[in-house]
Amino acid sequence: MKKLLFTAFMLLGFAFNAQSQNLSKNALGLRLGDNDGFGGELSYQRAISSDTRLEFDLGWRNNKDYDAIKLAALHQWVWNIDGGFNWYAGVGGGLGSWKADSFYVNGVKYSGDSNTVLFAAGDVGIEYNFDIPLQLSLDFRPEFYFSDGIKDDFGPDIALGIRYKF
Repeated sequence: MKKLLFTAFMLLGFAFNAQSQNLSKNALGLRLGDNDGFGGELSYQRAISSDTRLEFDLGWRNNKDYDAIKLAALHQWVWNIDGGFNWYAGVGGGLGSWKADSFYVNGVKYSGDSNTVLFAAGDVGIEYNFDIPLQLSLDFRPEFYFSDGIKDDFGPDIALGIRYKF
């Protein structure tokens, strides 16, 4: 009986290893979502093994009320669902900076403020890798801010990613 259980666990382990996929070495594209005013990010993924990768995202915003820039770095684990479908989860963090412009309320001028922010982030999502070098993804990234000068220290980020794989 012990041999049978041991064999079953070994076969199960081999089955999970067989589902491991080869990630593309590099992927570059856009991550389009909205988190505290960041509408778009330049996104780069780099595989570090057959089922893990690093993702770097550079977001910026420039409008009439404020300017901001944000750099995020995440380590992701990727699991194959079926064919080109994968799901992934990761952790990481980043650094950002924002500057608000001066504004008027009832004729009174208020000076703009600025600050630098550190944040920790998680990430969970699903992606599809086409036979052509194209990847589409949808993910949720909760971000927890430190030293941002704003009382709201949580930012949920849902985004659609489109990347060219090479």
